[in-house]
Amino acid sequence: MTSNEANRADLGKDPARVSGMFDQVAAGYDRTNTAMTVGNDALWRAATTRAVAPKPGEKILDLGAGTASSSASLARSGAEVVAADFSPGMLAEGQRRHGRIRNLSFVQADATDLPFADGEFDAVTMSYALRNVNDPKKALRELLRVTKPGGRLVINEFSTPPGALFRAGYRFYNSQVLPRVARVAGTNGDAYDYLNESIRDWPDQKKLAAWIREAGWTEVEYRNLSFGIVALHRAFKPA
Repeated sequence: MTSNEANRADLGKDPARVSGMFDQVAAGYDRTNTAMTVGNDALWRAATTRAVAPKPGEKILDLGAGTASSSASLARSGAEVVAADFSPGMLAEGQRRHGRIRNLSFVQADATDLPFADGEFDAVTMSYALRNVNDPKKALRELLRVTKPGGRLVINEFSTPPGALFRAGYRFYNSQVLPRVARVAGTNGDAYDYLNESIRDWPDQKKLAAWIREAGWTEVEYRNLSFGIVALHRAFKPA
């Protein structure tokens, strides 16, 4: 078995395999994301930051933070931000890029068993990471546990474009173009084959909203970004 095959995750989402895959692509991850989203990743990150609405003095968990681009955006508000991820390679890349930000810390963490106290955070957020967790419903419950009463949740995740024609073009792009873009950008294309599979297998906006409600969150709502390529879900922990 080659190293690429060893780190090629599948829909079983074994944590070790998923973590290993992200370790492998960490150095070129942001560059590849910008290429494959045609720059929309920056717009989606800005929308997520606005939805979280971080304030100085708050403590915010950015779970599945990857290389901490989203965490750095949140930290610019003056809030204390914890960038958590289960991939040590991603966290190392994040520390290399953003480690000088004083109010930003880095923690290796399993989304289904978070190493934080009950009610520790004013807000919790995940961007394009819940889909990679082997038990996303348990992760949503863990996020609820570590959030203060009245605190807020923001999930930005790839989703299902509602328009049939656009959806068909998007699926073609994901299956035929995206892995080639990843290889041209110098990243493991097998990892982006998995990305396409995980997006195709992921529930649509309404189903994810239902999961969030089932986990105990209230005032659940969502809005589509870029015609539904991604969807921004927001909710609150009961006060």
